[in-house]
Amino acid sequence: MNGFDVMMLPALNATLNAIAGILLIIGFIQIRNGKRVAHRRTMIAAFSVSVAFLASYVTYHAMRGGMNTPFGGEGGIRTLYYAILITHVILAAIVPVLAIITLRRGLAARYDKHRRIARWTLPIWLYVSVTGVIVYFMLYQWYPAA
Repeated sequence: MNGFDVMMLPALNATLNAIAGILLIIGFIQIRNGKRVAHRRTMIAAFSVSVAFLASYVTYHAMRGGMNTPFGGEGGIRTLYYAILITHVILAAIVPVLAIITLRRGLAARYDKHRRIARWTLPIWLYVSVTGVIVYFMLYQWYPAA
């Protein structure tokens, strides 16, 4: 990994989160329009992108030795940032479990059970994807530490 810049991973992570979020929305629209096969493919793609994100995220934090990037914002924006970050982290911890259960039920054609859990999985997963991008921009682009 000679010349590998670990600091490019946060931008990659935000990109993967954005792609996952877009795929989730597309998959939702597809199933609402009765396009089951397209929905299945899109949701598998969303899951795959999220797995790639997780691998990149873990790599970044392992290579940084657990060191956190300080947030440079102050006042109300700092409060907003931490409110977003805390909810993002808590919900991100449960997304992998929800996503795996939802995906397995869909692939096994247990559609009633799949639908029941997908009603929870989709909004939580989408929230985590969107707030992941917001956290990236707030931390690295809009309010970086001096």
